[in-house]
Amino acid sequence: MAHPAREEIRIENVLHALADPIRLRIVRRLSGAGEELACSRFDLPVSKSTSTHHFRVLRESGVIHQIYRGTAKVSGLRQEDLDALFPGLLDSVLRAADHQARRLGEEGHVRRIAG
Repeated sequence: MAHPAREEIRIENVLHALADPIRLRIVRRLSGAGEELACSRFDLPVSKSTSTHHFRVLRESGVIHQIYRGTAKVSGLRQEDLDALFPGLLDSVLRAADHQARRLGEEGHVRRIAG
């Protein structure tokens, strides 16, 4: 699976990846989990092929990394890389998404707030 090196990650690709509600939901879930998660742990309201597309966009933009553990593909946030390149960006976007979810009364306040 293709992953950009840290120095290849570009802000416009990260922002594009985070702009989609499904991809933002995936990132919020990963942030809240604090660990890598298998793709099967995500309950997304889209088909499997569309889910695969969303994970690919996140991976190719540098927002997540994915590896195989046995037969399961697991995903994790590239928080350290994103924080080094764009300090505070991911936390700000996730905080804003959490605020919006509370404002709109949406379920799934799954993100942990970093201290």
